[in-house]
Amino acid sequence: MPDSTGRATTGRGSTGRGSTGRGRRIVAGQYLGFTALLVIAVAAAYGATFLPVSAIAYLGLLPLGLGLRAAWQAWKDHSNGDRGEQRRDERSDVTAVQVASVTFANGSDNIGAYVPVFARTGIAGIAVYVAVFLILVGVWCAAGRFFATRPAVATVIGRWGHILHPLVLITLGLFILIHGGAFG
Repeated sequence: MPDSTGRATTGRGSTGRGSTGRGRRIVAGQYLGFTALLVIAVAAAYGATFLPVSAIAYLGLLPLGLGLRAAWQAWKDHSNGDRGEQRRDERSDVTAVQVASVTFANGSDNIGAYVPVFARTGIAGIAVYVAVFLILVGVWCAAGRFFATRPAVATVIGRWGHILHPLVLITLGLFILIHGGAFG
């Protein structure tokens, strides 16, 4: 519900303040969900090591396909007058498990991007990727809290996010295909 400044409120202060411990539950849920994604991606990458080396480059088709699907969905949403913006009731309390579930569902397409990268990297490289990703979850949570309290910035991100997401996936897929030698 907007307050006198136009910002959404939780009924207990400005956006992002909510009930006691809400921020901690959101961060914990982000880590739970993202850790589950990484565990599955590492396991799938291990399975991919049993593929011939020449076949690993074709794993780039996964993020490429996901990016094309996301671009198609964004185009359909735009032509229907909907930019795919998610509505949420900011007054409701959240649990870490709810946040983890949403994080996992929203990030499940990342598995398709991580598997080919992890499959071409050794155990030490995977450990570095996992450590950096887990550190960056905290950075993203802090950035998310910062940006959530700035409506003008959130509006710009909301306007262009549906274009950047498919573009990043398509670029990653093409990079994996080209760098892996899929085209000769």
